[in-house]
Amino acid sequence: MTAGGRSVGRVILVTAIPMFLVSLNNLVVVNTLPVIARDLAAPPSTLQWVIHAYALAFAGLLLTGSALGDRFGRRRVFAGGIAIFALGSAGCALSDSIGSLIAARVVQGAGAAAVLPISLTLLAAGVPPRRRNVAIGLWSAVNGMGIALGPLVGGALAVAQGWPWVFWITAITGAVFVPVTLMAVEESTGDDGRLDLPGMALAAATVVSLVWGITRAGTEGWAAPPVLAVLGLALALGVAFVTWERRARHPLLPLRFYRIPAFVLCNVVSLAMFFGVFGAIYWLMQYLQGPLGYSALEAGVRTLPWTAMPMLVAVLAGLVTERAGAGRLIALGLLCEAATLAWSALLMAPVVPYSQMLPMLVLGGIGMGLVFAPLTAVVLASVGQGERGRASGANTTVREIGFALGVAVLTTVVTRAHPALSDPVVFVAAVRPAVWLGAVVLAAAALAALFISRDAAGPSIAVSRPQAIEVSR
Repeated sequence: MTAGGRSVGRVILVTAIPMFLVSLNNLVVVNTLPVIARDLAAPPSTLQWVIHAYALAFAGLLLTGSALGDRFGRRRVFAGGIAIFALGSAGCALSDSIGSLIAARVVQGAGAAAVLPISLTLLAAGVPPRRRNVAIGLWSAVNGMGIALGPLVGGALAVAQGWPWVFWITAITGAVFVPVTLMAVEESTGDDGRLDLPGMALAAATVVSLVWGITRAGTEGWAAPPVLAVLGLALALGVAFVTWERRARHPLLPLRFYRIPAFVLCNVVSLAMFFGVFGAIYWLMQYLQGPLGYSALEAGVRTLPWTAMPMLVAVLAGLVTERAGAGRLIALGLLCEAATLAWSALLMAPVVPYSQMLPMLVLGGIGMGLVFAPLTAVVLASVGQGERGRASGANTTVREIGFALGVAVLTTVVTRAHPALSDPVVFVAAVRPAVWLGAVVLAAAALAALFISRDAAGPSIAVSRPQAIEVSR
């Protein structure tokens, strides 16, 4: 391997591993909650906050993390984010009460908000243009796999070593990668060194209240007074944020990004994909553990064809993105995802052999892999090189909102028709319409993706200032 090849490999490794840890911790505690409840004497009403605390801090601070990287240096803030994340992980492992665990999860999420968007920016800057789409494909696959493998890895570690080791592993690995990052990655900053402190506060408050409201709507109903109050607050804060950003001299999120058609289309597609795919996967996992009778660990293993396939496909998609056209690849991947959900809705029954589900799961993995790489490449290529951090943070925020919205809306569809789901026949009848809804949303997103221009992910587009990318078929 040449020196250049070793350098590229080092950059990919140093940016991908911390990002994998961050993605993994989204749902790593899902299968450990019963054990945590027993060991910490936690009431059921507080357990959900072990998940939500991380998600809210993460989603709310993504734009802030990107902006801090632009201002103080991306390598420095990336390493600092890893350190904060590792400290939060150690705090989780040492927690002796549910309150301290939830607080430590907030610290984890705050560190993660600097790690994920900046990892992509550092990767794009550290890889030559001709290799960038392949590297982004690998990065995207690792990101998706981290989210999907969280419950499986958490459950396996909890069974083998106890739930604190779920967090000790990430704490130790994170601590190792802090000095490695400082030695292996070059420093870079954004175009604008000013901090938009009011914008940061408004953005964080808007996203936290929106995700909190959406999450509560999935369990309490969209018409519940607390839900309406929080969503109303999110709307008011969002209006205030946009108003401020339009007038700010150095905005946290330049609104001219939303005059770039490719950037807008990528965010629409991201919202729809995370709504449809991850909203449906949530209920597919319930289906595997409910009517089909698999344990949480067994269900995680059986969905590996869907969750692991992107590791291979996303890299291949990165190789052919420029030749095939980003929009076409994204549309094809979304159609595969829509077909997977439609197939699962047709196949769903109280008893289904796993052998009949396997081809469907493989198709879903192929589709996910086809979307991740070109979508991420277009987001980065649609803005100036110095603004990639903010573009990445904005797109990741949209994905988090789509994830929360998908689970909440599909849960509403399921529970409104059939509040009691203990009977397998009733469960299947309730879940099937929700899965169909996810398929329809993904099919619509595929149509939108066709309007992303063929060369939208090309390295020649990543210039010093953002520019509008022509939208065409």
